[in-house]
Amino acid sequence: MAKGYWIVRLDITHVEPFQAYIAANGAVLAQYAAKYLARAGKFTVPEGNTRSRNTIVEFPSYQAALDCWHSAPYQAAKALREGACEIDLVIVEGYAEA
Repeated sequence: MAKGYWIVRLDITHVEPFQAYIAANGAVLAQYAAKYLARAGKFTVPEGNTRSRNTIVEFPSYQAALDCWHSAPYQAAKALREGACEIDLVIVEGYAEA
């Protein structure tokens, strides 16, 4: 089964509400066995556009990635960051060779 990923790019506009989101989303991600592969580290942009923070979150499956995002606990955490950032979030299925 292919893993699932959240690819997140964002610019924080209000730090305090965003910190509340970070504090709340950790427990939710743990419920779905998610782990950070990249989180706001150094980056280079050789092509295209980006935002100031880039994150990749791995889930055991694409369905788990979807379920986490749609879950009531995550939506409650997400509400904490409303107006605190500009965000692009894509949920993708990992590549599984045939």
